[in-house]
Amino acid sequence: MTIREFKMPDVGEGLTEAEILKWYVQPGDTVTDGQVVCEVETAKAAVELPIPFDGTVHALLFEEGTTVDVGQVIISVQTGPAEAAAAAAAPAAEAVAPAAAEAPAAAPAAAARQPVLVGYGVSEASTKRRPRKAAPGASVAAAAPVEAAAPAAAQNGTAAAAAGLNGNGHAAGERPLAKPPVRKLAKDLGIDLASVVPTGEGGVVTREDVHAAAAAAIAPQAAAAQAPAAAAVPAQAQVQAAAPAAVSGEASARETRIPVKGVRKVTAQAMVGSAFTAPHVTEFITFDVTRTMKLVQELKDDPDLAGLRINPLLLIAKAVLVAVRRNPDVNASWDEAAQEIVLKHYVNLGIAAATPRGLIVPNIKDAHAKTLPELSTALSELVTTARDGKTSPADMQNGTITITNVGVFGVDTGTPILNPGESAILAVGAIKLQPWVHKGKVKPRHVTTLALSFDHRLIDGELGSRFLADIAAVLEHPRRLVTWS
Repeated sequence: MTIREFKMPDVGEGLTEAEILKWYVQPGDTVTDGQVVCEVETAKAAVELPIPFDGTVHALLFEEGTTVDVGQVIISVQTGPAEAAAAAAAPAAEAVAPAAAEAPAAAPAAAARQPVLVGYGVSEASTKRRPRKAAPGASVAAAAPVEAAAPAAAQNGTAAAAAGLNGNGHAAGERPLAKPPVRKLAKDLGIDLASVVPTGEGGVVTREDVHAAAAAAIAPQAAAAQAPAAAAVPAQAQVQAAAPAAVSGEASARETRIPVKGVRKVTAQAMVGSAFTAPHVTEFITFDVTRTMKLVQELKDDPDLAGLRINPLLLIAKAVLVAVRRNPDVNASWDEAAQEIVLKHYVNLGIAAATPRGLIVPNIKDAHAKTLPELSTALSELVTTARDGKTSPADMQNGTITITNVGVFGVDTGTPILNPGESAILAVGAIKLQPWVHKGKVKPRHVTTLALSFDHRLIDGELGSRFLADIAAVLEHPRRLVTWS
């Protein structure tokens, strides 16, 4: 039979890793060319991966929740005759294999294929682990019971050193063999895998080995008092009850640690870079948007706009585009290498979206050229895609100006941080009925506050103030959507 390997592609244009969110297939399942087999999350977005050939799933190399480097094999598929598939399904049914080396040694090399995703290579190089150099008598030691392993290792210490192994049976300078869940367990317990004596077949570190090492670390005096041969199994049994309980108990009672990865990790890095690179200035304006709210209702009732999503954000977005046209110098970026200001003659309007995986900022390409119905459709598609976690990396690149609508959370306003590479970001506060002086009398009116943060290298105080005032002027008297366009 032929085993073909599918590697983690670069789905984010230069990203180096991705987390496996969900497997849609299991060992033994039949797959066809183009079928989606898993969903992964990169630093920019969640992406579904299609398999590029037909066959039967042989093994899934990583569990859900595991972060995998680009280029590593994540799934192997048997592409041989159907009768061979049934024979391969049973041994492949283990949940996760430690490495691609678990595929049959006699399998032919995977056939070359063409790229199917952005950045996907066509290299035929295998990621199977090269066999370790075994110490003299290693095959006998591997077949012996666990109780005999430690004395054998002690007696053959000199031979192991001569063979290039360290005192724990790992080849000097090599990364210890272990499945991803075992590596995570070791990390959670603070155990260095290089210091763990492996008892698994082929020198693989098992969960029991990690628990044994944790028990030894917790009670070194007890571990030292026990003979090496007799301690192996009891230590494992003790830590299975003691070590996990201690760790989980402390975490649940006092602290919870949440790994920062994927979208959240990149957002954090980008915000730090933005805050300490671009000199931020934030200005505020509070004004009456009663006329805009009336126009929103009129547009909802307009039969020509039936089926479109009409809301205040749509008219706010249009007001920003009108204000950019009146103040084109705000639509720019800073080229640090060339020490130049780059004026943009297009507007890719970003809309900040809170999703279960973190804050993302997809943008509407060439928003300046869209009619109101086209802008409404683009906004609806953007929001729906973001909520479904299907926003592509391309949708979040090359933005120029962003809107973040904090008002949906009942917040009056804020001081937003610039999206890296952009010139300005507008925070829209909650629209509330408030007492307001209108035509010389205090009346209840719809009032909101806008906050504009901008890069002071690109936009000085005068330009920033004019831009913000123009946005407010359009929303206060929305007929300017026509007269100023």
